[in-house]
Amino acid sequence: MLAATVMLGEHGRRRAGLGDEFWQYRPAHGGDGARMIDWRRSARSDAHFVREREWQAAQSVTLWVDPSKSMGFTGDKARPPKADRARLLALALAVLLLKGGERVGLSGQTPPRSGRPQIVRLAAQLADMGEGADYGAPMADGMVGHGRAVFLSDFLGSLEAVEAALGRASDRGVKGVLVQVLDPAEEEFPFDGRTIFESMGGSLQHETRKAGDLRTRYLARLAERKDRLAGLARAVGWHFSTHHTGAPAQGALLWLFRALEGGR
Repeated sequence: MLAATVMLGEHGRRRAGLGDEFWQYRPAHGGDGARMIDWRRSARSDAHFVREREWQAAQSVTLWVDPSKSMGFTGDKARPPKADRARLLALALAVLLLKGGERVGLSGQTPPRSGRPQIVRLAAQLADMGEGADYGAPMADGMVGHGRAVFLSDFLGSLEAVEAALGRASDRGVKGVLVQVLDPAEEEFPFDGRTIFESMGGSLQHETRKAGDLRTRYLARLAERKDRLAGLARAVGWHFSTHHTGAPAQGALLWLFRALEGGR
């Protein structure tokens, strides 16, 4: 299983906060009160040290995985569709978080809960998502105030919908991650000559005799979209990254877990 291949150490949630379990000593900083100083440890050196405890309060994490038809695309039968990779990353992340004691839910389907039974529920819901419109719009439903969230999508639809969802999340104090899942063909645009481009749902179609002439403009617009997504995420304190279905899922999962914890 993908989650089992990602090594996170003894405790993937290790960070300073409220709790009883010792984590580490750190040098005292300006603003640390005298009662925070560990005087026994400090007596062994010329500096003052603070004894930090590990954060033990469970966090609520809400996942949204784009169910739209566009996520069914793959440019090569040897690669998984974008939807399969997005669902795999979501479930693997949920397993890691739940094993770490967090609460995890699926936006619009089940609220964040803890425990092994939640893994079974999430797996069943992710496997039976069905298909929505041609392009997806993130759902901010069910997010717990001051919790965290993850949106997995190709983000090829309306960016205004993404901005609106991020705004609602920000209003609730929710921090999180945007993961754009793309097929390598969508990055490379390996098309030339006469080509018919059609959306996965069939609602959009464009025919050209010189597809190669569109490459430069297409790549420029894709770069602009990525920059816009990164800017929207940055504006509300979220992280953004693009993952390609031709790349191993392990690297994306590790980055996603660390970004969700506040690192990169």
